[in-house]
Amino acid sequence: MSLREAAAISGVGETAYTRGSGKSVLAMQLEAALKAIQDAGLSPKDIDGIVPYGAGVVAEDFITNFGIADLRFSAVTPMGGASCVAAIQCAAAAISAGICNHVLLVIGRNGFSGNRIGARVAQMPQFRTIAEFEMPLGAIAPAQLYAPMARRHMELYGTKSEQWAEIAVSTRHNAILNGNATMTKPITVEDHQNSRMISDPLRLLDCSLESDGAAAVVVSASDRAKDMAKRPIYVMGVAEGHPDSPSAITQRPDLTRLGLAKAAPKAFAMAGVTHDDIDVAEIYDCFTYIVMCQIEDLGFVKKGEGGPFVGDGNIKLGGRLPINTHGGLLSQSHMAGMNHICELARQLRGEAGRAQVADAEIGLVTGYGDMGDGSIAIMRRG
Repeated sequence: MSLREAAAISGVGETAYTRGSGKSVLAMQLEAALKAIQDAGLSPKDIDGIVPYGAGVVAEDFITNFGIADLRFSAVTPMGGASCVAAIQCAAAAISAGICNHVLLVIGRNGFSGNRIGARVAQMPQFRTIAEFEMPLGAIAPAQLYAPMARRHMELYGTKSEQWAEIAVSTRHNAILNGNATMTKPITVEDHQNSRMISDPLRLLDCSLESDGAAAVVVSASDRAKDMAKRPIYVMGVAEGHPDSPSAITQRPDLTRLGLAKAAPKAFAMAGVTHDDIDVAEIYDCFTYIVMCQIEDLGFVKKGEGGPFVGDGNIKLGGRLPINTHGGLLSQSHMAGMNHICELARQLRGEAGRAQVADAEIGLVTGYGDMGDGSIAIMRRG
């Protein structure tokens, strides 16, 4: 059974993104959730499904604080940075099955002032494999785990660090337009090249932020969303995919292929659209290399052609494929991609302000998590 347009994004909400919130993770999640619910024109008691993420917050926290009397569905999607977009598929499936009508997806973290995101490596399901192969060589942080992927791409295809710099620069430009972004100082390719090496070949400006804040989305049944407060954003196609075995990246036959390569064809087939139909893309950007690799695995270009594609300005506002129009994880905030979903909804509503892509009708959002998990949702404006 296809999930095509069974559900729609009906509400989005975000807190301020900071480095030092002074608030608990739960308080920020409740704030973002209330904004999303209000944006949808709903009451908290209308929520009958919840998929929470992060810092030990569970569905019961929302039942208690919102006075929800009849929560019919709750779940988790433990895929790291692929979790939030994968949660759209989970919500759409529950709605399609008739279990619930309005599912709240919510994330919050004190990733700067509290538990640093880098510390999450020990919580990854694949930790045992990492401990066997990578950690004995000193690889204990995400940049160190993903650096071999980036280096392999450079060796196979001649990809250059300066091409990744174009991703960092255009993303920072978009963050400055946003109004709710952590990094608001312009950068150049030269700034990127002069930033310190973190894990060769990844430099400081190739790396995403550690952030405080929260973001939330309400996913509603399509027949309900059409009569709600805001223009519905229909989920045309959605899928998740997992990388080839083994979990240890350095032991795979192809280090450059992500789980998204398996998910993308399914989502495009479900949506019934082509790559030329995509007006805007919010692509998970924990590292600049991962953005480029996903552009390839999504099928916009062939493997190995991502470097020239991003280097030629195609991803900028006004380009062939504008990406991360809010500033992404690199410059807005690291909210595990929930902020990407919020931004795509606003783009398709025409509410993205100075970063609005003209006449955006169809867009996509991706997630990337842990050792290569991938998720994708293709959406259209109602």
